[in-house]
Amino acid sequence: MNYRHAFHAGNFADVIKHIVLARILTYLHEKPAAFRVIDTHAGAGLYDLTGSEAERGGEWRTGIARLMQARLSEPVMALVAPYLDIVRAFNPQRDLTAYPGSPLIARALLRPQDRLVACELEPNARKQLISALRRDEQARVVDLDGWTGLPAFVPPNERRGLVLIDPPFESRDEFKRLADGFSAAHAKWPTGIYMLWYPVKERRATDTLAEHVARVANAGSSDARCLRVEFSVAPQTPDSGLVSAGLLIVNPPWTLAGELKAILHELEKPLGLGGAGRFRIEAVRA
Repeated sequence: MNYRHAFHAGNFADVIKHIVLARILTYLHEKPAAFRVIDTHAGAGLYDLTGSEAERGGEWRTGIARLMQARLSEPVMALVAPYLDIVRAFNPQRDLTAYPGSPLIARALLRPQDRLVACELEPNARKQLISALRRDEQARVVDLDGWTGLPAFVPPNERRGLVLIDPPFESRDEFKRLADGFSAAHAKWPTGIYMLWYPVKERRATDTLAEHVARVANAGSSDARCLRVEFSVAPQTPDSGLVSAGLLIVNPPWTLAGELKAILHELEKPLGLGGAGRFRIEAVRA
């Protein structure tokens, strides 16, 4: 599949991914020690929802737009508030016209002692990301392929943090590269938190990835250190586009699974297409 992000910014997959990102970074705030975020495939940073690419698919209308209008319980609203507050900050006139990508969401949740490294190889996207971050001293944009940057930037000096691996899935071997890239990084930094995003198109590919990541993450431990989260907005058919996406979270915060069960339960209805969506959360053991 070709997942050029300008066409899909703010869709259901972004909503889920960025809620999880915000929850993890919020958890890292609980200790004063600095942390680092490494975004291996950072993208352009900020996406124009009124532009031709976003308008062509209009996926944000059934993603972030629906979430902004959804009636959520007070506990769940408190959990998603850090994410929604960031989105609102980029839309001060209340109308949704822009959507922040993962590096801008991460940057908004950095404290003065924290740092962000964002890898982006595509020249136009990198230029836009640099502009969006405005030469921020806490955020470094690197002209480097994410698969090269992944093992190069771990372990960070801070020794705490998160690696987000969110490739575009433009090549047939992307699942293998995701598995291999994670393995190489984890060997150098086994205590880091890792978020691996993937589209759910072929169940065999996603199951193989989950099994591999869990085997690496859980090696030598009786604990399950890999959490699998998937969300579907509609049944998968041969002709459907992206209707299901997932995350593998290695070394997740202990609160995360419970928080996501509460959040995703309340997002099934507003994000579902032609009916309620569905979600799956499980600890993966190799």
